[in-house]
Amino acid sequence: MTKHREQMNVVIVGHVDHGKSTVVGRLLADTGALPKGKLESVQAMCKRNSKPFEYAFLLDALKDEQSQGITIDTARCFFKSKKRDYIIIDAPGHIEFLKNMISGAARAEAAMLIIDAKEGIRENSKRHGYMMSFLGIRNINVCVNKMDLVNYDEKVFNQIKEEFTKFLKEINITAKNFIPISAREGDNIASLSAKMPWYRGYFILDALDHFEKEALKVDKPFRYPLQDIYKFTEKNDDRRIFAGRVETGSISVGDEVIFFPSKKTSRVLSIEGFNVDEKNGAFAGQSTGLTLETQIYVRPGEMVCKRNEIHPHVSNKFKANIFWMGKLPLIKGKNYKLKIATQQVPVVLSEIISVLDASELSSISNKAQVDRHDVAECVFEALKPVAFDDIVHIPETGRFVIVDNYEIAGGGIILSPVYEEGSVLNQYIKTREFNWVRSEITPATRSIKFDHKPAFVIITGDTNHGKLQLARKLEEKLFQLKKNVYFLGISNETLTQHSDEKNKTLAKVSHLRQLGEMAHVLTDAGLILITSISDVDEYELEILKSLSRPSKAIVINVGETQFDLAKADLHFDNTDKMESILEEIIRKLDQDLQLDPEYAI
Repeated sequence: MTKHREQMNVVIVGHVDHGKSTVVGRLLADTGALPKGKLESVQAMCKRNSKPFEYAFLLDALKDEQSQGITIDTARCFFKSKKRDYIIIDAPGHIEFLKNMISGAARAEAAMLIIDAKEGIRENSKRHGYMMSFLGIRNINVCVNKMDLVNYDEKVFNQIKEEFTKFLKEINITAKNFIPISAREGDNIASLSAKMPWYRGYFILDALDHFEKEALKVDKPFRYPLQDIYKFTEKNDDRRIFAGRVETGSISVGDEVIFFPSKKTSRVLSIEGFNVDEKNGAFAGQSTGLTLETQIYVRPGEMVCKRNEIHPHVSNKFKANIFWMGKLPLIKGKNYKLKIATQQVPVVLSEIISVLDASELSSISNKAQVDRHDVAECVFEALKPVAFDDIVHIPETGRFVIVDNYEIAGGGIILSPVYEEGSVLNQYIKTREFNWVRSEITPATRSIKFDHKPAFVIITGDTNHGKLQLARKLEEKLFQLKKNVYFLGISNETLTQHSDEKNKTLAKVSHLRQLGEMAHVLTDAGLILITSISDVDEYELEILKSLSRPSKAIVINVGETQFDLAKADLHFDNTDKMESILEEIIRKLDQDLQLDPEYAI
């Protein structure tokens, strides 16, 4: 049996026309990685078309790329050294194709940044340096190419090295090596060149072999973003299968697991797959299913981890580096969709710490927005807590994208969680209360007239458990008792139709905001407001409670729930015994909403 060889993804970046594709083409040719006859066929093609042969043509396979002389998309190729197998990603250098470069570089473990010795450091040389920084790539070599055009001058090389080292230091990067090369002539590619006797460092192939390989994914803590939950009912099959892909680590039958951010726990009962033999374990890279000993109710997007391993961060705020590619700028206060692994939640830009201007390549600390092609360090705030790792420890769950109007508009890496008590929602509520022009009739006066305090009664639970019927019956009973009551019978679908958001995730936020604001107005008018809503978790429930304050919110849950039952004031498995349920709810309301003697005075 042959020994399993190590593999590494390396991205080649740099300014347009600085020779990236030529470097890769030369590496392929000098290491014997080309298919038999490929070099000769490309040379013959150049001769037929009366154009000089370029090693870049070995890589730039697209017809329009060869005619324009630029790399448009990322190209992948393979070659071997004595130490490991390499996948080389040749990324485009032109500013119009930065999105392509980011998508290519995001898969890389190491990078080689190419600088033209004659042209020197250009805008994309720096911009791509920033890309490597915010993608968390630390294995970086800088290759000063086309040394033949400056007569292999050591002073030219040292000047570029000194200037670019200073720049990299500003963005917290240290290059492993600076290598003077001539890709066209083959100098310092697969061996040291006699044309530069003053250089005694690594040549490119040797430098690649000296890159440190990060820990295997299977050796990292277990991370299993939950994609979906499947429930089977035929032939007395009562399995609930939690499906997803193991990003890092491994899992075995019997392991204790914990879900984040809900923190619900259980133990793995079995590991499932379609048309496969029974398995006792799964590891990084495998898509599989889990069944649990105790059935728990969670949503897709949760992060499954082992209880006895290092857990991810859980916060609704985090500091991140982001590269913005959207047609419209990234602005504060606007709702976007955040995607981390399988989690999809609404998010807003909370703070812009600093921005690298795309045109000037200068850092701006007080910029009001992040424009297209800008790199920025920002603080984001999600609607509710999300589970994530910082990019240094587990990159697989530390990367994210921002979606704006169905398009991926930005991508970035998480630097650290931010733990603050203040939130965008709380700031909004404070501003709303400050600007509120209140009636001369006080809430206490209304309560005395109606002989009860106002309240927001929220009937929650999963679908098809009679919540709507319960809400209607409760309104009818309270009305007969001469209570000032109103049932808000607006369905989720009706409310979201009034939202400008086309995205369902953002539409739900709009729904909750509308519902909370209506509750605030109607309870301020002294009413007992009743509504029913399905599939809310404790964070969404807290949004409704916060928006309706200072009026009391009473939560009544029917059936299964996505939040801890301790968060509900009353819980019923079903609504089969409607009359007894109504009696218990009314007793609870009488207890909570009766006027205190000092309140009446």
